[in-house]
Amino acid sequence: MSDSVAAVLNDTQQTQVRALTRQYIQKASIYAKCSTPEIKITFDLRGAAAGLYCVRSGRPEIRYNPYIFARYYDDNLANTIPHEVAHYVADLLFGARNIKPHGSEWRKIVVALGACTQRTHHYDLTGIPRRSEQQYIYICNCREHKISSRRHNRINRGKMRYRCQLCNAELIIKPDRTSKDYE
Repeated sequence: MSDSVAAVLNDTQQTQVRALTRQYIQKASIYAKCSTPEIKITFDLRGAAAGLYCVRSGRPEIRYNPYIFARYYDDNLANTIPHEVAHYVADLLFGARNIKPHGSEWRKIVVALGACTQRTHHYDLTGIPRRSEQQYIYICNCREHKISSRRHNRINRGKMRYRCQLCNAELIIKPDRTSKDYE
């Protein structure tokens, strides 16, 4: 396989992944003795993660990375699918805010599904499209900090404040240096 162009899951493979995801959900619901509402399954995840369970607009969703899945298909069938299903079922049973993402509640479900409790993969991601996130420069009393666009947006919406771990000062965005700054 060429490192420059990563293959993606074909339609047949996507159908197999969706079917296996539903089978794992059924197995988990029997283990946990809970009902599992319909969940959206998509193949639009980018970056270094093979899978992600999330709730978007109030709907549960499992997102898979079609590039990583295609390259490591068998391993993802055996590990990523039950990993994400366990997140979904743990959220249904306990509420995602009430437990650690990879805590004991999640681990029990993963083990019941016959998968390993490993939290991350160690795949070679050469040639896999990566998401690039803009970084913003913030300052405190002692240094500069690079802040992700996600954190920057939280700060702008007034949802979050961040402090330097060294000087404990609140981080503020570094003013842009324009020609007016030097006049």
